[in-house]
Amino acid sequence: MLIQARRDFVYLITGLPIALASFAVLAVGVSLGAGTLVIWIGIPLLAAVLGAAQWFAELARRRARAVTGADLPPTSYLQPTGSTFARSVAVLRDPQAWRDVLYGVVSLPLTMFTWIVSLMWTVLAVFGPLYPLYGWVSGPSAGSVNDLLGWHGYVGTAVTNFLLGLVFLATVRPVLRRLVQVQVSLARALLSDEKAALRARTEQLTASRSAAVQAEAQTLRRVERDIHDGPQQRLVRLTMDLEAVRRRLDDNPEAARGLVDEALTQSREALSELRAVSRGIAPPILTDRGLGPALAAAAARCPVDTVVECELPEDVRLPEAVENAAYFVVSEALTNVAKHSRAGKCAVRVTLETDTLWLRVTDDGVGGAHLGKGHGLAGLVDRLAAVDGQLDVHSPAGGPTVLTAEIPVDQ
Repeated sequence: MLIQARRDFVYLITGLPIALASFAVLAVGVSLGAGTLVIWIGIPLLAAVLGAAQWFAELARRRARAVTGADLPPTSYLQPTGSTFARSVAVLRDPQAWRDVLYGVVSLPLTMFTWIVSLMWTVLAVFGPLYPLYGWVSGPSAGSVNDLLGWHGYVGTAVTNFLLGLVFLATVRPVLRRLVQVQVSLARALLSDEKAALRARTEQLTASRSAAVQAEAQTLRRVERDIHDGPQQRLVRLTMDLEAVRRRLDDNPEAARGLVDEALTQSREALSELRAVSRGIAPPILTDRGLGPALAAAAARCPVDTVVECELPEDVRLPEAVENAAYFVVSEALTNVAKHSRAGKCAVRVTLETDTLWLRVTDDGVGGAHLGKGHGLAGLVDRLAAVDGQLDVHSPAGGPTVLTAEIPVDQ
């Protein structure tokens, strides 16, 4: 209880300088920006002010989380794109940014009120009960409560201040808590917008679903192409050989034996190619033993010398969708390294930090890889979007190439 009271007091006392700085920056900035709109300087100036308002708003959210132990309801900001001027105009159309400005302005009078009340209440709660120890220095004060009660002299003043101090001391914690709740209520009203956050999440999920459908379609087309070009042709050849064996089995057993040997070769090669195709989807080792052994097996098949550093706990299995996406990203990245990088060495590093899986594939090749359409890495973006993941590629000309994938594991 005392720890929470101290946390509430610090929150209320430190709020005033922050509110003063916020009010000064935002009020002056909005005034200057509005006054210079006619000469177009006001647009980037207002955009900068809204950026400052967002910074102050985020600070308020963190302070509220620190004092209450819970996050404010979510909100959503527009994500501007395009040129600098276009982004500035887009920022001015963001309703949440203007709500941040409104909070920075109207929070000042409320913060001043809570600051004064919390400071006076705490001072009286601390020094009131101690008045008998220091009150003899100043002596009784005229017009005090003890005059109304008819208590005169040092003893009456000491008793009055002691009793009032006990009242303030007994009520300081609920009073501070109530003042904090008033402050946090204003932040919750202006700095959060659950409807906007839900709309943004809905749009994100819609995009993720579309990306997942597109990624699966690309995978199906690749599997169909690989089966058509490899195992299907070998199975056709195998059928023809078996028909020839049946025709020659009675009149030319020696020729039939040779055809049988060739048919066995075709069947083994078809089986090998089917296994290779299945590895690109979800190999059995991934299902049975997890991501680490599956990536080690994928690295062993890569013609480029590849080292895998997997820091995942051996007794922890990630969600199936996360493991499949991670395996697909690494296996496709290794395929591109083998085909296009002309690298001599490659390294794969897998780490798990809190609720995020990080994959990093590095090679010492010629570089020049990017995520543009028509390149081998383009499909990885859609595959990761299906699990809310992100992909970053740093590949300057001459190398090295570093591919970094980020996948949340709270699926």
